[in-house]
Amino acid sequence: MSSHALERSFLNRLLASVTTFALLLSLTSCTSQQSQSHNSAVASSNTGANLAEAKTLVLRVGFISSESKLPIGPEGWAFKKGTLTPALKSLGVTEVKFIPFVGGPSLNEALVSGQLDIGLYGDTPALVGRAAGLPTKLINQTRVGQNAWLVTKKNGPRSVAQLKGTKIGVAKGTYLHRYLMGLLEQEGLTKDVKVLQIPSADAKAAIERGDIAAYPFAMGAGPTLVSQGFPAIDEAKDHQGLVGTGVSVVTESLVSRHPELPQKWNQIRQQALQDIKANPQAFYKFAAQASGDVPLAIAKQSYPLDLYPPEPFTPEGLKLLNSTKQFLADQKLLKSDFDIKDWQIPNP
Repeated sequence: MSSHALERSFLNRLLASVTTFALLLSLTSCTSQQSQSHNSAVASSNTGANLAEAKTLVLRVGFISSESKLPIGPEGWAFKKGTLTPALKSLGVTEVKFIPFVGGPSLNEALVSGQLDIGLYGDTPALVGRAAGLPTKLINQTRVGQNAWLVTKKNGPRSVAQLKGTKIGVAKGTYLHRYLMGLLEQEGLTKDVKVLQIPSADAKAAIERGDIAAYPFAMGAGPTLVSQGFPAIDEAKDHQGLVGTGVSVVTESLVSRHPELPQKWNQIRQQALQDIKANPQAFYKFAAQASGDVPLAIAKQSYPLDLYPPEPFTPEGLKLLNSTKQFLADQKLLKSDFDIKDWQIPNP
């Protein structure tokens, strides 16, 4: 099956989830008049309980990781320092739960099913989800310029051109997928390689077995494999427009109940970033431990401080986000079109 067919299959699954979710909402709202009267009576009798519940909120935040229990960035740093939850107390937040996911598509499915309130992940799956009808709003771009390392097996291809006629693995629907497809297009190899869906956790073994000739790895994993002797024949940072951005999205339902949350979240993030820049060595130690106790040098290479913009949105970040959206649209990988400006929550 072609890479486009696989991507369309992913989109169809996501659309099915969105449709099912919408149907459930419709069925819930279309009750009989008798049921509505009964529910009104119950609601009236439980007003005190509802008010008490409204004053508490467990904020469920999904992020992408195969190792860490916290996102590596200002959000995870604020949680580790013990400042995140107290700063949200005025909004009724009593607990923040960070939930790791292996990839963007699975995080999208959790948002669809109501298991998450906020998602921290790559721009590609966030854009695909929004285009498929996922009801989210864009809080910020927490990372701008995410690198990727195209790693090959030892004694394997030594250039991108030598990948012609080979199989390449990638986790579909991720910013790594967007980088790989953009690279193949730039090199004129789109029709000359076979792209296989392989989870990142299985990629190293697949390369060592010779099942695939190359795989694009994200921050942390990429530099680690290079330090182990695996060649990196290309990096996203060497191509204009192919680096990724990380975004934070919030469900529209949560924003409707707590419209002040996005602004508060961005304030906390900004304060945490200031603390990170004042204590870079402590942050790199945290990043190294969260990445599976990698050397500090790899943490510094994977998570440079300039990866995290101080503002929710920057001209460079929005340019990259719109570029990725246009690429996905050109590849017919978006179910519908939309304006980024309509998606993002404006800066106060």
